[in-house]
Amino acid sequence: MTRLKTLACAAAFTVGAAALVAGSVYAAGPEMVTLEDGSKTQKGAKPEDGKWMTPDGDPTYRVKPDGTIDWYAYSGFRRYHAECHVCHGPEGEGSTYAPALKDSLKTMSYGDFIGVVASGRIRHMPGGQESVMPALGDNKNVMCYIDDIYVYLKALSDGAIGRGRPRGRDDKPQAAKDYDNACFGE
Repeated sequence: MTRLKTLACAAAFTVGAAALVAGSVYAAGPEMVTLEDGSKTQKGAKPEDGKWMTPDGDPTYRVKPDGTIDWYAYSGFRRYHAECHVCHGPEGEGSTYAPALKDSLKTMSYGDFIGVVASGRIRHMPGGQESVMPALGDNKNVMCYIDDIYVYLKALSDGAIGRGRPRGRDDKPQAAKDYDNACFGE
C-alpha cells in the first residue's frame, strides 16, 4: 500500500474510532438521486478514476437503469458475501446475533463504518447480553476492499439495488487493479 493510502486509511480509522468513543451518530451521507441518464447515485457524486465519490470524498455507488452496477459495488458484493454474510446475513439483512448492515448504513457514516470494521465493537444489550463485532483491521481480504464493501452496503441501504446477484457490472478500472496490487504487496 502506498504511503498516501496508508495515511488515508489511518486517518479514516482515527476519525471513525473517535466518533465511536464519543458515541456520535452521523447522517450517512447525501441522499440518493437519479441522474439525467437514469443512473442512481448519491447527490453530488462524481467519478474519479472509475470510482464514484461523494462531495465529502466518501466512496459511493452508481447503478445504471438496466441494473448494471459500478465495479466497486460489484467487488463489494463479492467481498461481503465472502467475508461478512456469515454473521450479518445475505445482502446485509442481519441475523439473530448481528445487525442488519443495510439498516445501519442509513445512519452510520463512512468513517464510523471503517472504525467499527477495523477495531471491532462490543455493545451491551438489554438483559445482559453482548453483541461483539471482531476487529478485522489485520484481515487484508476485508480491509483492502473496505471501500467496496461499504459501497455495496450503501447501495442496498439506499434502495439503489435489491437482493440477489447484480444484473451486470462495469469493467474493473485500472486504478482498482493498481490498488489491489499495492494493497496485497504485489
